[in-house]
Amino acid sequence: MRNKLLALVVTTAISMSAIPVHTLAASTDTQKAIIVQTVNFRDQPSTSGNRIRYLQPGEALDVISTYNSSWLQVKDAKGQTGYVSSSPTYVQLQTMTAPSTGTGEIVGSVSFRTSPSTDAARIRYLSVGETVTVLEKVNSYWYRITDKNKVIGYISTSSQYISTTFGQAPSVEDNSGASEETGEEASFPAPPNATVISSVSFRTAPDTGASRIRYLQSGEKLLIISKTNAYWYKAQDQNGVTGYVSTSTKYINSTFVEPYKQLDPAVAAQKVIDAATRYLGTPYEFGSSRSDTSTFDCSDLVRQAFLEGIGQQLPGDSRSQWGYVAAVGKTTTDWHQLKRGDLMFFMSYKGSSAANYAGIDKTTEKITHVGIYLGNGQVLHTYSQASGGVRIDSFAGTAWEYRFLQGGSTF
Repeated sequence: MRNKLLALVVTTAISMSAIPVHTLAASTDTQKAIIVQTVNFRDQPSTSGNRIRYLQPGEALDVISTYNSSWLQVKDAKGQTGYVSSSPTYVQLQTMTAPSTGTGEIVGSVSFRTSPSTDAARIRYLSVGETVTVLEKVNSYWYRITDKNKVIGYISTSSQYISTTFGQAPSVEDNSGASEETGEEASFPAPPNATVISSVSFRTAPDTGASRIRYLQSGEKLLIISKTNAYWYKAQDQNGVTGYVSTSTKYINSTFVEPYKQLDPAVAAQKVIDAATRYLGTPYEFGSSRSDTSTFDCSDLVRQAFLEGIGQQLPGDSRSQWGYVAAVGKTTTDWHQLKRGDLMFFMSYKGSSAANYAGIDKTTEKITHVGIYLGNGQVLHTYSQASGGVRIDSFAGTAWEYRFLQGGSTF
């Protein structure tokens, strides 16, 4: 019997040692997994594990251990333990120094939620007079607390709802040595620059097929961070949650100005040219992929140069790019009037001499090529494999001059 018991203990020890769990080292620091995109919360570290629920953007979970390179073992605000993908697509890890706790008294009935978001599930309402313990200040809008029943959740930081000693220095003397190296910087949230006009989806990605974080309501204030493209803003709501919302004026009224529009035109033009010249010699490919820079066709090169140089998102083909320039309204059919950094648009090749283009009504010709004007009769472009890919050409008195249709500025 003794031998059988010993064998059982050894077998159990061997099987447990095969589990690749890496427990976090004991520290005064705590590691949080902040959810940035809706993701499965599973009972096992495997995509075949049962889904406990979906974790929503903005939730902050305690990291218990790093199971392996793909999975984290975490605990949510209700104390539920499970596993979540460690991919940065879904989670952002943050190491936080364990803060001093503080007592708090509820001064106005307030929602006690499962995560720091007004869209999160309500655990219950906290009543006036209740005493809670503030564990940490997640951001300018939310405290992480524990109530009298030891339930952990989140409530608003507004003094309308809670009076707390959390974060208060014991005395003036205790802060006398504070500096940027030793003190915690005060929160200075950026003022909102947009107002929701009509209820609209707030999504995890700039796509109508992306998961909806929640509906934004009329009157809500947002901080527009960037304009992803003509259709989507990247924005942050007043709970600190980041997502994407339509740019349509039907839904949003914003004072946001794209950064490139704030640049001096000459500076913007030079940044575009600098970006394009980094690709000199890159091979030509007709219909090149817009998702990599290993090859270019003419409009792909232009699009990439503006995107990298000044963050301006242009359409992906030459005719659409002309439509963009035409909409700006700074156009000309005389290339001598172009400025450095303007776009040049050309018709198809008819021959190498001026006579080949005599009598052609250029207003009816189709655009087949685009390049970036460098000044002094030079164009930066790409047009064939045989020509060596991205290059600079002098075009005055050549077929390129005869093929020129129109040009202009994108800003």
